[in-house]
Amino acid sequence: MKKWTVLFWISTGLLFVFQGVMPALTGHTEMAKEGTRHLGYPDYFGTLLTLAKIAGAIVLILPITPPRLKEWAYAGFFFDFTAAFISLWVVDGAGPLLLMPLIVLAVWLVSYISYHRLLAAKK
Repeated sequence: MKKWTVLFWISTGLLFVFQGVMPALTGHTEMAKEGTRHLGYPDYFGTLLTLAKIAGAIVLILPITPPRLKEWAYAGFFFDFTAAFISLWVVDGAGPLLLMPLIVLAVWLVSYISYHRLLAAKK
């Protein structure tokens, strides 16, 4: 069980930093806005996405969050990473930048699996 606890906190901590802290600090910058525009999305979508990422990251990192709410946060991040991959692929084609959503999705998968292993062990 210790292995799953360590995997959960490392992967979830990384998600918290990359999907909660970083968007909170950089989501309002011109570079972030240009990245959203480059993919064909309006500015307000970037703001909405930043707020959703921050909320989801907080939900995942807090131990007192109900499991159903965590599931919604995990689902939201899955859709976010999948949509980022597809958007980058359609707009820019295959390239090294396309790997970023897949790498974060791999971290998400470790967090998701370890969360469910820990949840099952509590029952």
